[in-house]
Amino acid sequence: MIRRFLLSLFAIVILSGCVKKEDNVINLGIAGPMTGDQAKMGMDFKNGVTFAVEEWNSKGGVLGKKIKLIVGDDQRDPKQAVSVANKFVTQGTKGVIGHFNSSCSIPASDVYNRAGIPMITPASTNPQLTEKGYTGVFRVCGRDDQQGKVAADFIITQLKLKKIAVIHDKTTYGQGLADEFKKFIGDKVEIVYYGGIVQGDKDFKTVLISIKEKKPELIYFGGIYPEGGLLVKQSREIGLAVPFMSGDGVIDPKFVEIAGAESAEGTYLTFSSDPNSIPTAKAFIEAYQKKYGELGPYSIYAYDAANIMLKAIEAAGTTDGKAIMDKLHSMEFSGALGNIKFDAKGDVTMAPYVVWITKGGKFVEHWKP
Repeated sequence: MIRRFLLSLFAIVILSGCVKKEDNVINLGIAGPMTGDQAKMGMDFKNGVTFAVEEWNSKGGVLGKKIKLIVGDDQRDPKQAVSVANKFVTQGTKGVIGHFNSSCSIPASDVYNRAGIPMITPASTNPQLTEKGYTGVFRVCGRDDQQGKVAADFIITQLKLKKIAVIHDKTTYGQGLADEFKKFIGDKVEIVYYGGIVQGDKDFKTVLISIKEKKPELIYFGGIYPEGGLLVKQSREIGLAVPFMSGDGVIDPKFVEIAGAESAEGTYLTFSSDPNSIPTAKAFIEAYQKKYGELGPYSIYAYDAANIMLKAIEAAGTTDGKAIMDKLHSMEFSGALGNIKFDAKGDVTMAPYVVWITKGGKFVEHWKP
């Protein structure tokens, strides 16, 4: 009897110690495709957030507590994203940086909204995400209705084309971006082909041969770099030598690697301005590259998103979700990308997109609207 009592007492002491230890940390979630064909983007996310967390922890953390980073791999799958979100809730996560894909961020946001946990995505651009009226959903990137318009304006006013083809990957992001682009093209340019491919497929030659018969002057693609690279590569293989244009999901070195530098040459892409030209980004870029190597397209966005979340927690003086959300809505934040302020929907008040072009295997700014 005494032995059983002592064992129970020992267990209580151990559990109490664990609780006390967890009370001394603030859990911050980072979610994205950490494995699979988009793992490059997920690791860029993780590196950017990790960098920010390590900086805070080296200075004592926030609210006198160290920040514990919890990584969630959604594998670019909406169902897995919901599973990750539910795990974050049960793990006591106080804020989430993520997800990468709009098709993951949108269903995950339902979970975070019910739990009262604020989320900031560095990269999900589909307008639907912030149109749901959730007070705890934010993004530090722009929206597809913004970059779709820039792409359309570029084709209409600069390239002055007559006929184009539009392909998308049937995802929330890819088809959403293609639809926004198509909307802004209107009747200014003839769209001779509009159709979807399946994300994850490897052979698109049947679709490309059909497009080739339509004789477009450019192909616009809504999707991510794995399929974007293959589309460009295979179009060249069948003699379809027209320029390609896409959005922020393709502007990654992996695109050039998959397509091949020669095939990728001359591809147009919409993305925000080069962070190397932003004075406030210089210190972060130098330190990041020293630690992780080449800066990913969304590494700096993830870094700023993490810093914004932690600054809001610090300003709120609590980890209460509503208090943090109130600070996120009311404050202006200074980050590596410059000053960032959110509107009532959770979108950044300024999100300028520019057109880039692929030259010599690199991405360079080409046109500003």
